[in-house]
Amino acid sequence: MTQPTARRRVVVTGLGAITDVGHSAADTWDALKNGRSGIELIQAFDQDERWAVRIAGEVRNWDYSSVIDFREAKRMDRFTLFGMGAAEEAARDSGIDFSQGDPYRRGVVIGSGVGGILTIEEYHKRLLDGGPRKLNPFVVPKLMVNACAGNVSIRHNLRGVNSATATACATGAHAIGTAFHLIQRGDAEVMFAGGCEAAVSPLCVGSFASMKALSTRNDDPTKASRPFDVDRDGFVLAEGAAVIILEELEHAKQRGATIYAEMLGFGSSGDADHIAAPDAAGTGAQHAMKLAIRDAGLNLEQIGYINAHGTSTPLGDAAEVTAVKRLFADHASKLTMSSTKSMTGHTLGAAGGIESVATILAVRDDLLPPTINLDQPDDEFDLDFVANTAQERKLDYALNNSFGFGGHNVSLAFGKYRGD
Repeated sequence: MTQPTARRRVVVTGLGAITDVGHSAADTWDALKNGRSGIELIQAFDQDERWAVRIAGEVRNWDYSSVIDFREAKRMDRFTLFGMGAAEEAARDSGIDFSQGDPYRRGVVIGSGVGGILTIEEYHKRLLDGGPRKLNPFVVPKLMVNACAGNVSIRHNLRGVNSATATACATGAHAIGTAFHLIQRGDAEVMFAGGCEAAVSPLCVGSFASMKALSTRNDDPTKASRPFDVDRDGFVLAEGAAVIILEELEHAKQRGATIYAEMLGFGSSGDADHIAAPDAAGTGAQHAMKLAIRDAGLNLEQIGYINAHGTSTPLGDAAEVTAVKRLFADHASKLTMSSTKSMTGHTLGAAGGIESVATILAVRDDLLPPTINLDQPDDEFDLDFVANTAQERKLDYALNNSFGFGGHNVSLAFGKYRGD
């Protein structure tokens, strides 16, 4: 009988991010540490008095030409451009020479919540205005959710697992968890993982607004995303991408890689409750966190920080706080939890990637990013939400939570790497 393969240790050796608060992982982290918001009035499309929501977190003035030439970029949707940019930064940051080594031991899992929605909207209009002759052969390769993963695989000759997740707002975290387990069980040595999104479009803004999911604080954009605050009135739609490089520990040590943190656990669950609303009792979220902690071989009392899903919606924030308090019981009052969406807004499928970058750097730097705009916590929200100002605190282990429409729950566990 074949014996099971021993679990391999997995570390983070590369980071890349393009967000509304920074065009690199370092710039994004600097903004998050200092409580800077990227939310402004929408510039992507014109709006009139019919639009109840006129704010978003847009990536402004990013030049893709340093990563992708013009002709190649014309064949990509904006979400793929973001993902490619983040992946290129992560690849450079890792120091891996992708022209050397076994390409079948390297792979990619990068997802998106809605994929090429900008392409869909543009070419649907062209079709209605001018008929099928106005379409071209690149429409499908631009709009498909797996476009970024496929392009990253081609760029870096990644011949191992090449996959894309699409689990709404849990997408990026699901991608990272999947890549982690592939390395852990010996199916890969190096993986690109994360999420990308570009959904600041008329259809998405209008549709989320019709659900009453978005904040309407148009007169004060930087104050609109306010997780856990009594005056929160919905999330703020945003765009961007983040990709991390996960690597088997011995492989990383042999090449002298810089290691940011160790990835320790992945937990996922389903609410089986409602297609858009969270389970009010937080049962699924609680189970995902419990599984991630168990997968990491930790106990509840070792978790010092949670990067919350924390979208700034009345129901979602309440469900997450309920889940944390029920799972951690007495320890809940001793841990800290913050939502970096208070600064970036909600990037849907990219959120799990962006917030993993924040969690990894929080662990590395012993620095907790704040929840800005938290002026008055909601009733019974008696946890330490790192209100408004970052905290310096020794941090060994942290969770990153991501929950999505459809009842998708993901929690990822990261720990400080000490060179052992």
